Amino acid sequence: MARALRRLFHLVLFCPLSKGLQVKYLLLAWLGVLVASWVLYVQYASYSELCRGHVCQAFICDHYSRGVISGSSCKALCEQKTLTLRHCMSTSSQHQVYAGHWKERPVVIKCGIEDGAEADGAPDLANSRRRRRSPFEKPTRGTSVDEFKEMLHGFLKDNLGEQPSLSALVERIISLADVNLDGKLSLAEAKSIWALVRVNEFLLTVALQEKEHTPKLLGFCGDLYVTEPLGHTSLYRLEVPPSLRALVPGALVSGLNRWLAPAWPRRARITVGLLEFVEEVFHGPYGSFLICDASPRHVGYNAKYDCKMADLRAVASEAAVRAHLKGRRCESNADCTYGRDCTATCDRLAKRCNAQVVRPNLAKVCALLQDFLLYGAPAELRGDLERQLRTCVTLSGLASQMEVHHSLVLNNLKTLLWKKISNTQYS
Repeated sequence: MARALRRLFHLVLFCPLSKGLQVKYLLLAWLGVLVASWVLYVQYASYSELCRGHVCQAFICDHYSRGVISGSSCKALCEQKTLTLRHCMSTSSQHQVYAGHWKERPVVIKCGIEDGAEADGAPDLANSRRRRRSPFEKPTRGTSVDEFKEMLHGFLKDNLGEQPSLSALVERIISLADVNLDGKLSLAEAKSIWALVRVNEFLLTVALQEKEHTPKLLGFCGDLYVTEPLGHTSLYRLEVPPSLRALVPGALVSGLNRWLAPAWPRRARITVGLLEFVEEVFHGPYGSFLICDASPRHVGYNAKYDCKMADLRAVASEAAVRAHLKGRRCESNADCTYGRDCTATCDRLAKRCNAQVVRPNLAKVCALLQDFLLYGAPAELRGDLERQLRTCVTLSGLASQMEVHHSLVLNNLKTLLWKKISNTQYS
């Protein structure tokens, strides 16, 4: 067999009957080698830039060993080595995300890292300390617990708005920080929790921890935190790396994702969960939250097909979005954008942004769900489903529409799906 392949290779490349054909094959072979080498180089370069968990771990453990920080995961990460970072899932060099193991159980580990940290080899801890001094600077020695609570309350008020339940959230955060459960708050515990609440995703994880569709917080160390894993971290199973998107047709990716997608009843179950999340973040105990990047990469689900938000960085408090947009100088609506999807109108006479976001969460989620849900839908349901999704996508964020109309559209869509899958193995 090997001999036959060698003969075929010789005939193709060195056939004496056609010198032109021989040159063409050689050129194509060299071109293939060049393209493959470029793809491998780009993939390696992007991996080295994005995946710097070793820098993050070294920075955290250095501060832990010096007694600067504390946390429920510190001993496992830095001393016992039972919390390990294994598979890199980062999409940004400043936000490290790893699949890992803690006592042989799967977890997700997240850690912030600033630009300029060493990307290759052993991290430069001295330079890293200078670059990342700010996360653990406050509170300073001598700060009382009452003063720290006031700091937390003021920060939460700035980020979540004036809410009657902020005091309860402050107490929850203080309780979370008390790692050794001695009823006191050490300086290291205070520094760690102060750094963490300034990470928007962690703050939202704590604020929405009682909600069904938020991943459970399992532990933390400094500003590194650990959450439960999800079986699927995106609505779609196939995602083409940015470096290859120009080479792979979008229609091919879409077709493969449809082929790999769960059965329609399971997609309906995931959809119901996502709609419930939209309900949960609308007028909750800590205010309203807006989905400012409605991407399938931020919505995941577990082995039971329960929807879980894989990346809460896509969500922001309405108070924070309004504060960012209000009075911002603009020339067009594109200048009045927070994240990718939270856009307000531009007053072109005053050249200032209005604070009201035009498109509500429900409309953005329905646009995301159209292709995911309509493909493979039962024939008797498809017409109604298509009409309801079309109505949902056209919703606006005007105050006159927000309450009753949005609730009606959302409940109609949930009822339509739930009737179809209830009393089945998928319910």
